[in-house]
Amino acid sequence: MMRSVSIVIPSYNLGVFLRETIESIEAARTPALREVIIVDDGSTDSETIKVLKELESEYTVVWQANRGLGAARNAAIRMATGEFILPVDADNRIRRPYLAEGPELLARQPDVGVVYADAEYIGEKSGRWRVPEFNFACLVDKNFLDACALFRKRVWEDVGGYDEHPPHLGWEDWDFWLRASIKGWRFVRLNDVAWEYRVRPGSMLSAVNTNAKVMDDYLFTKAELAPLGGIRADVHRFINIEQSMEYRLGRVLLAP
Repeated sequence: MMRSVSIVIPSYNLGVFLRETIESIEAARTPALREVIIVDDGSTDSETIKVLKELESEYTVVWQANRGLGAARNAAIRMATGEFILPVDADNRIRRPYLAEGPELLARQPDVGVVYADAEYIGEKSGRWRVPEFNFACLVDKNFLDACALFRKRVWEDVGGYDEHPPHLGWEDWDFWLRASIKGWRFVRLNDVAWEYRVRPGSMLSAVNTNAKVMDDYLFTKAELAPLGGIRADVHRFINIEQSMEYRLGRVLLAP
């Protein structure tokens, strides 16, 4: 049985990169790709609007008032008919492994909810972004997974979608992955470069770091995540100890 993928792209004033994103999708296309859904979240940039209107003839483009990243992703996923979802930001690009290897892995392992992979930096940085194997304690300590990961639509349904009302944008992914984890979904890493991450000035990530304390307090006072908030300081200390040179040397010396 062919497993189907819906790619969802939230768009806000990034039309200058959007054509590259679409070209990368077409270059990576496999029979598993069912549809591409682009949700414009109230763009005001004329170039972005022009590009989106050009894309309407071949792809599903949804226009909505500016409601934020979580609302844009939710709107696209709500419409999606694929079994699996791949969010792609409008300034990034994907590669073939997400459409060739990812669906097969999810089909073989029904307890796996999320498949993620390494990325190649583009823009103002180059090289490979090596993402570690999944570790729940590390995820509680800090987010190490980007939104660009293949997951079952059932995961999105299970956690109730992306948060649409954070005090600041930028940590929707971390919130989503934490809630998927505590629901029992497994995360598996593809040992491959499956997408390309653009480093550029003025990105959402650089802006959210200035509001880290507010976002941290907001995230870990949610009812379902509050128990994790209570242990984060201990988790952080344990991770620092585990990663220290003394700890690693002790493990080598005490090994059988």
